Amino acid sequence: MPDLLTDEEKRFLLRLARESIEHAVRGKKLSPLNQESLTPHLSENGASFVTLTINGQLRGCIGALEAYQPLVDDVREHAVAAALQDPRFPQLDESELKQIHIEVSRLTAPLPLLYSSPEDLLARLNPHVDGVILRDGFRRATFLPQVWEQLPDAEGFLSHLCAKMGARANLWRDTKLQVHVYQVEEFHEMN
Repeated sequence: MPDLLTDEEKRFLLRLARESIEHAVRGKKLSPLNQESLTPHLSENGASFVTLTINGQLRGCIGALEAYQPLVDDVREHAVAAALQDPRFPQLDESELKQIHIEVSRLTAPLPLLYSSPEDLLARLNPHVDGVILRDGFRRATFLPQVWEQLPDAEGFLSHLCAKMGARANLWRDTKLQVHVYQVEEFHEMN
C-alpha cells in the first residue's frame, strides 16, 4: 500500500475513534475538528472500516469501500456506527467502553478483478492481502483482508462471502460475479 500513515497519524485516528465512541455512547455531541491542524493524509478523502472487539470477539464493524469524505471524518463516523448501528449487535453499552478494542483499516481504492472461470478466480486472489468485494445485481458484500485469518481457504472465503451477501454459498462457482479487490493499512490499539 503506497503512502502509509505515520505512527502519529495512526495514534491520532485511534484516539479520535475512541473519543467519538465514548461521546456517542454517552449521548454527548461530537465537537468539530480543527481541520487546519490536520496532516494531508488525515484531511484528504479516505475510506475506512472501524472494527470493535471484546476479548477477541467481534462487537461491531462498519465502514466504507470508497472514499467520499476526509479520512478523519470517515473514521469518526464509522467508529460511532460500529458502536451504535451494526445491525448484528445491540448498541454498545457504557459498561463495555473499557472492554472494547479498536482496529482501524484504511482502504485502497477497489480495483476490478477480471477472471474467466471459478478456478481462475481462486488463482487470482491473494489470501491475507486482498480484501474482496462480491457483487451480484443489487447485492454486495465484502470481507476485509483480516478475515483470511478465520477463513484461510479461498473456496471457503468466497462461499462465506456469498452467504454474507444473502446468496447461496456456491453462487461464485456457477455465476459470473463482479469482483473487486483492495488492500488495507490496518492498525489497532495496543493492550
